[in-house]
Amino acid sequence: MPRSGRLRNFIKELSESPRIEKISFIPPFLVLAVEIILLHHAITIKVYYVIELTIILVILSLIEIFFVAEEIHEHYIKSSFERILTIRLDDFILERKNENVKTLVEEFIHFYPVYKKERTKIYHIACEILETHKEELWQKELRLSLEKFVKRHKKKNIRDLVRLFIKKHPHYQPHAEDVYRIACQLLENNTNK
Repeated sequence: MPRSGRLRNFIKELSESPRIEKISFIPPFLVLAVEIILLHHAITIKVYYVIELTIILVILSLIEIFFVAEEIHEHYIKSSFERILTIRLDDFILERKNENVKTLVEEFIHFYPVYKKERTKIYHIACEILETHKEELWQKELRLSLEKFVKRHKKKNIRDLVRLFIKKHPHYQPHAEDVYRIACQLLENNTNK
């Protein structure tokens, strides 16, 4: 029995699509099933105008199923394209270690000419990646500072510890919740050891 590559690919795309798209694929099949039942009933009682109208509805349902399937396919292609672009761009940014977004975008497009038409999208994704990298670096610096501080002040309770830390490092004042959360994690890890 020959295998249908398109059908397998579509089933994979459908399984990876969002729940709303999966749900939107069900009603056309339900309508098609009802129309086939009506068509069968119209053929058995031989009402020709009902047969003709039902055949038109069946054709419209098949067209609707085709369009919904095509929309799911296009969404899958777009999301996989953006996922691959984001991975490539993230790797590229890590290699270059450049903070200038415009330069990064120009170099990336020069390195991957396939993405020449996606300059705006690359720019926005590069900004998001750089912001994520800054956030990760900030979190790492905060964690290291807190680890040193917690080792020196083990006997303090968590509120006093956070208050003293923020007093010593006032630039963390707007992020007191993050300081509290990470300090709790560090104290919990120290008590579990």
